[in-house]
Amino acid sequence: MHPMLNIAVKAARRAGQIINRASHDVGHLKVSVKQQSDFVTEVDRAAEGAIIEVLREAYPQHAILAEESGADAGSKGDSEYQWIIDPLDGTTNFIHGFPQYSISIGLAHKGQMQHAVVYDPNRNELFTASKGAGAFLNDKRIRVSKCAKLAESLIGTGFPYRMFDHVDAYMAIFRELTQKTAGLRRPGSAALDLSWVAAGRIDGFWEFGLSPWDMAAGTLLITEAGGLVSDLAGEHNYLVTGNVVAGNPKVFGQLLQVIATHKTAQLAA
Repeated sequence: MHPMLNIAVKAARRAGQIINRASHDVGHLKVSVKQQSDFVTEVDRAAEGAIIEVLREAYPQHAILAEESGADAGSKGDSEYQWIIDPLDGTTNFIHGFPQYSISIGLAHKGQMQHAVVYDPNRNELFTASKGAGAFLNDKRIRVSKCAKLAESLIGTGFPYRMFDHVDAYMAIFRELTQKTAGLRRPGSAALDLSWVAAGRIDGFWEFGLSPWDMAAGTLLITEAGGLVSDLAGEHNYLVTGNVVAGNPKVFGQLLQVIATHKTAQLAA
C-alpha cells in the first residue's frame, strides 16, 4: 500500500472509532441545521478534527478541503497536494440510527485524484484505491459488475436537496429509470453508493448537486475498478459541477442516455 494511502486509512479508522462510540447514544448528540435536510453534529466535527490531525502530522505542507472546516491552503502556501475529506457522509442517517454512512478521504495531486479511502464503520468495510493500482475492499481486489442491460440493473441515486430548482428534471429521470431498470435505491451516503458501484453491488449511480468531498474518493474507486464516471454532459467535470453519473462500462452509457433526454442546459453546465 502506498504510504499516502496508508496514512489515509489510519485517519479513516481513527474517525471511525469516534463515530462508532457516538452511535451508541445518538439521542444525546447536539445537532445543528446547515440548511434544509443538511445537518451537522459534534461527531462530524470531532471526526474531521481527528482526520486532519493524522494528515497534518504526516504531511504538514499539504492543502486540505474538508466539509465542516472548508479549505486550508497548507502551512506554507499553495500545495500540489490536496486532501478532500467528508468525515461523516450520511449524517442524516447517522442521527436517526440508520446504519448507512461512511468516511471519505481522497488525495488529489495537481487536481487529479491519486488515492482514495471510503470506510464504512458499521460493517468495518474499507474501500481503497490508488491511481493505476486498482481498487480493493478489505485488501481484496474489486471490480464493477458485469451487468450488460439497463433493464436488469440496480441503480443508486440521491435526492438533490441542494438543487430544488431541478427537482422536476430529477423526478422525470427517476420515473423513467423506475420503468427501465430492475430497481432504484437511495441509501443516503453518496460516497458509499459510489463504493458499491466499484464493488459491483449496484450497477450504476447518478446524483445532482454533490460537493467534491461527497465523491472525490468514490469516483476514483470506480475508475480503478473498471467503471466509468462523468458529469451530465459525458465530460470529466463532475467535481466542479457536482453532477455525476457512474456505472460499469455497459450500463453507464445507457444510464447517461436516459439522463441526457431530461437534463437542462443549466444542469449540464
